[in-house]
Amino acid sequence: MSNSTYILDETLLASSGQRFLNYILDFIFVTIIFVMICLFIGVLIGLFGLDGLREAMDGMGDSGWNLVLVVIYLSYFFITEGIFGRSIGKFITGTVLVDENGEKPDFGSVVKRSFSRLIPFDNFSFLGSRGWHDSISDTYVVNKKALEEEVRLFHELKLIGATETES
Repeated sequence: MSNSTYILDETLLASSGQRFLNYILDFIFVTIIFVMICLFIGVLIGLFGLDGLREAMDGMGDSGWNLVLVVIYLSYFFITEGIFGRSIGKFITGTVLVDENGEKPDFGSVVKRSFSRLIPFDNFSFLGSRGWHDSISDTYVVNKKALEEEVRLFHELKLIGATETES
């Protein structure tokens, strides 16, 4: 068979509704992580009387807290999509992040994708067929079960073609 590499079928792309739900769920989880970190630091300050830490947090200002949120936001996607190929939102919606061959993207693509999320109005770009963070990083968000079935069928047909060629 001439083409032995699977190429993603764009009919598998997650819907705009799934993409929006992914965004909302991931936003909620990032917010929960931020609140948990703040609570943990508050408990440390209360238990151990870390007045210097409290004063540092008080003096951070809006820019400092925005930087903390950006670091948490990027770390969330570096970890979830870098390790699992899926954020928590994608686990819930049954979608997965892949490259054009339907495989988990390399970590460099995940980093590029995560930083691309910081582009203003990127949140709304997914309302088209692909978001900017997908286009820039050459990644796709697809339905996981449909992808697995299509890849399975592709390999079965490839085996059948190879068997027929040998005969």
